[in-house]
Amino acid sequence: MTLPKAVVLLSGGMDSATTAAIAQRQGFDVHALSVRYGQRHAVELHAARRVAERLGVRHHVVLDLDLRAFGSSALTGDAPVPKDTPMADIGAGIPTTYVPARNTIFLSLALAWAETLDARDIFIGANALDYSGYPDCRPEYLDAYARMAALATRAGVEGGPVRIRAPLQSLTKSEIVRWGLALGLDFGITSTCYDPAADGAACGRCEACLLRLQGFEEAGVPDPARYQAAHA
Repeated sequence: MTLPKAVVLLSGGMDSATTAAIAQRQGFDVHALSVRYGQRHAVELHAARRVAERLGVRHHVVLDLDLRAFGSSALTGDAPVPKDTPMADIGAGIPTTYVPARNTIFLSLALAWAETLDARDIFIGANALDYSGYPDCRPEYLDAYARMAALATRAGVEGGPVRIRAPLQSLTKSEIVRWGLALGLDFGITSTCYDPAADGAACGRCEACLLRLQGFEEAGVPDPARYQAAHA
C-alpha cells in the first residue's frame, strides 16, 4: 500500500521530533526538511539527522539558506542569547532569538517541496502554549498561511490545497514529552538549546532549555539531554 506523503519540518529539537513521529504514526510517508540557515546552534542539524535515521525516514533534505545576510537575531548574529529568564517572563515579548519571518520561509520551502512530491500535508512543530513569544507560532498565523497556500499553488487552484498540520499547537511541554515517549522517541538524541557548547552539550540556561527542563520536570521524567557541567 502506498502511503500518503507529508513534508515535516525537522529542526532536531524535541517538538519537531515528536511531530515527525506523530506524522508517521498517522500513516504518512515522511519527507523531512531541515534548514541550515546560519544558526549558531547548528548542532541541531546533527540531531535532525539522528532523529530521521532513528525514525527510519527515507527522505531527509538539509537545505542551505544563509539568513545571516539579514542579521537581526541572536541566533544568526553575535548578540548574546538571553539566559536565566524568569519563567513568568518567557513569552511576555518577542525575544532577541526571534529570526525574522523564519517559519514563513521554512513553510514556503516545505510548500515548494510538497508541490513537487504531490504531498497534501505539511507538519510543523509550532506550539502556542509553551512558546517564547514568536508570532509565527500562533494558530491564527498558521491558518492565514494555509489560506495563502491555497491561493498560491497549483494544488490549491485545482482543488487539492495543502494542509498545514501543527499537532502540538495547544499542548504544554510536559504533554509533548509524554506523547513523544508514548511514541517511543529517544529525546536524548534531540537538541533544543540555542547556545550549546562546541560538543553539543546544552547550556541549560537559555529560554529553550528552560522550557524543555520544565516540561520534563512536570512530566515526572528525567531529561536525557547532555548539559554543560556548569548547569549539571
